[in-house]
Amino acid sequence: MSRALITGGAGFIGSHLAEALLQQGHQVTIIDDLSTGRFENIEPLTDNPDFHFAIETITNTAVMDRLVSECDIVYHLAAAVGVDLIVSSPIHVIETNVRGTDIVLQIARRYRKKVMLASTSEIYGKSNHTPFKEDDDRLLGPTVRSRWSYSTSKALDEFLALAYHKEAGLPVVIFRLFNTVGPRQSGRYGMVIPRFVQWALAGEPIRVYGDGQQTRCFANVSDVVRAIIGLAGCEEAVGEIFNVGTQEEISILDLAHRVRERVGSDSEIVLVPYHEAYETGFEDMRRRVPDISKIRRVIGWEPQKNLDETLDEIIAYFRARQDREDPYN
Repeated sequence: MSRALITGGAGFIGSHLAEALLQQGHQVTIIDDLSTGRFENIEPLTDNPDFHFAIETITNTAVMDRLVSECDIVYHLAAAVGVDLIVSSPIHVIETNVRGTDIVLQIARRYRKKVMLASTSEIYGKSNHTPFKEDDDRLLGPTVRSRWSYSTSKALDEFLALAYHKEAGLPVVIFRLFNTVGPRQSGRYGMVIPRFVQWALAGEPIRVYGDGQQTRCFANVSDVVRAIIGLAGCEEAVGEIFNVGTQEEISILDLAHRVRERVGSDSEIVLVPYHEAYETGFEDMRRRVPDISKIRRVIGWEPQKNLDETLDEIIAYFRARQDREDPYN
């Protein structure tokens, strides 16, 4: 039995990871300031004697020092994410991601703790060389477009982690997530499927940004958690970067139609120009498809749930919440 610390553990992915680790018999501590995470995500876990939580920011070095010293492995998921947040609050995004990761890595080195670092498919920028491999070149837009600040901040996180591994021998594993989705995910910061599902359930117009021909691959959170835990237990993964995602590609316009169909909704589907949804000159990635041959080779991981299964789980989750006074949006 290991002792795990999850930063951002009250968030969508963090809460699923905590649940899975507890089910495997591990002790789990989470730290989350609840700025984007929600206490209700972890509330069912609070009766478990192997679960502990701290409502605090990871930039509180005194708290982080104690928590890291008491654990065996750190799953560093805390980050400022979501297109809406990236565009509207670039200072917060950059400072949270870069400073937070720097603190985690410094303290982990002090106590020689393994770090599992969550990164993102945004690393690849607007490159059209798909499917993306872990060592592919990156292509980003200009610095005057805040859209690219998140990609840059996460790239610096990766550089820091790899530097700590190279110079200090810190055991780190980096996993780049491609559009992880599932129950508990919020649409508040631009996550597309929760928004589509909520609009469809309410009979409101489903708003598709741009021409809707941009494509994404959506991985079920249960598959992603299984990949993260698998990488954590693999010595060959240390010092390496891995894509984690599915290769089931779909355009956002087709996704809107798929959601409407599975909900059984008569919502209108409306195309909204990017400049109306975000800022003038907003740039998006046209395709985002991972090459997962590396993680398949190293730990034998494959996604098991297809998009329709995942959509049905998310729809059921939001249907169960419809009578709540404060819907999760």
